[in-house]
Amino acid sequence: MQRDHLPNAATDTEHSLARARALAPRIAAAAPEIERTRRIPDDLLDALHAAQLYRMLLPRRYGGGEVHPLAFMRTVQAIARADASTAWNIGQNAVCAIVAAYLEPEVAQAIFGDPRAVLAWGPAQGPVRAVACEGGFRVTGRWSFASGMRQATWLGPQCPVFDADGSPRRAGDERWRKRVFLIPASAARLEDVWDVIGLRGTASDAYAVEDLFVPEAYSVHRESAVENREPGWLYCFSIHNLFSCGFASIALGVAQAMLEAFVELAWHKVPRGIRNTVRENAVVQGGVARALAKLESAESYLMHSVGEICDAVQATREVTLAQRMRIRLSATHAIHAAREAGDFAYEAAGATAVFAANPFERRFRDLHAIAQQLQGRAAHFETVGQHLLGLDADTTFL
Repeated sequence: MQRDHLPNAATDTEHSLARARALAPRIAAAAPEIERTRRIPDDLLDALHAAQLYRMLLPRRYGGGEVHPLAFMRTVQAIARADASTAWNIGQNAVCAIVAAYLEPEVAQAIFGDPRAVLAWGPAQGPVRAVACEGGFRVTGRWSFASGMRQATWLGPQCPVFDADGSPRRAGDERWRKRVFLIPASAARLEDVWDVIGLRGTASDAYAVEDLFVPEAYSVHRESAVENREPGWLYCFSIHNLFSCGFASIALGVAQAMLEAFVELAWHKVPRGIRNTVRENAVVQGGVARALAKLESAESYLMHSVGEICDAVQATREVTLAQRMRIRLSATHAIHAAREAGDFAYEAAGATAVFAANPFERRFRDLHAIAQQLQGRAAHFETVGQHLLGLDADTTFL
């Protein structure tokens, strides 16, 4: 199949960034409401759909952008400067959309032909199962941490497959050990459980289904090269590769916004009991320089690593284990560096930082929520270290 478009880092970034930056003031203005209601307002959601930000990684044949990973990363980073929750939902749901590459074209078109289509999913909570039946499967279970679920049109519960007699289906075939089942969001019971300290606007709630029939064509193994129907090199990357890239970029955007806000504050704030402005404090001067160096070096390492890997994958059509480890290392490092830089900005801002009306408190909570989830696990450093030292390493989230 001939392609009229190949992802291009410079062109794709220019176009997607322009759309994100045009919406940034509206996103920032809505951030307090998003925080309070745990929902993206309808008018802003309309604008995000019009800008096609949820479709950045969707194959072009289904009306998606199929953009270069660097463009995706720069875009969610820019949105995160305005609001982390909005950026998180776009980042999560845009990555979920690459499942279209693994679906039969007619099914992918049925799901993503709607220009407002959004797919959300989350990990299983408790026992989940899909039992084979005539024409498909009966799915039962509960899933949580489904970021973007409240604007989703489709959900993607993942669970193991069993034959009608209760035995695991094709136990030796990884594609059947765990599959994604695509279901209309209206078919699930939604549960409001997202009472958290940060990323409140993601509404990463839970959902459940009971004995729900899903046609076989609406099931897919989301990492199977055998089931991948798209020729574009973008779809050589795994879901976890792209989640790592997106969420690390969001952490960087939040921390950069915090540091910029602190520098602006330091020009005029005179702490109680001190004669000089904050910017005249030698400890602050050294701290802000170190925080900036930490952020910019982590950003450069992440973007350079992903850029080099993308260049290689265009030729090889394969993401090697070493490349996946490099993505994991640079992304995890970026999240930790962002948290440390954000902590500096929050602490150095003093009592100013604790007021919700100021640009620190919500971002501080959001940044720590980002670092608490799977992509920010400190254990990832051990995984990469094991690989570098020639030991067996867990590749589950690579």
